Amino acid sequence: MKEKIEEKLRAAFGEDILAVAEHRGELTVGVKRDRIADVCRFLKEDPELSFNYLSDICGSDMLDFEDLSSRKSYLAVEHEHRPEPVPNEERFEVIYNMISLKNKSRVRLKVKVDGESPVCPSVISVYKSADWYERETYDMFGITFEGHPDMRRIYMPEEYEYYPLRKDFPLMGVPGSIPLPRK
Repeated sequence: MKEKIEEKLRAAFGEDILAVAEHRGELTVGVKRDRIADVCRFLKEDPELSFNYLSDICGSDMLDFEDLSSRKSYLAVEHEHRPEPVPNEERFEVIYNMISLKNKSRVRLKVKVDGESPVCPSVISVYKSADWYERETYDMFGITFEGHPDMRRIYMPEEYEYYPLRKDFPLMGVPGSIPLPRK
């Protein structure tokens, strides 16, 4: 099945399929950011593949620090004393996990997103379940999904200016950034 998925994707999308890798029996496909909705639609609507279930969308911060040996101390220091991150044009990844219930098969799609203006096309027009997954990824990483009908936070207050799952977010949070409940 994995060979068939790769073959069909390469035939339909050519150079928009950036990479294909298999690890521990699961297929991961790197997709050009602007084509993610088209690839999802193809995988869902192709009668032979039938990836009809979007099980998850999540983000990953690929931020790199100049001095990795200081990473341990980075976690222990205050917000103002962290090492400067190395600029990374493709800082984030958005990861889509899809299942074909018909074929009992899984595929993972990965899209690289710019760190300066993290925007990715929404796949809500293909999978309605993408609604909350995209909002959660926005709330935790600050990745905006273009075309999403209700792009707002679901965990953090709307006025909160930080994104807690980014690597440059301090381990102990930003003091005074959010009111805490009284004891």
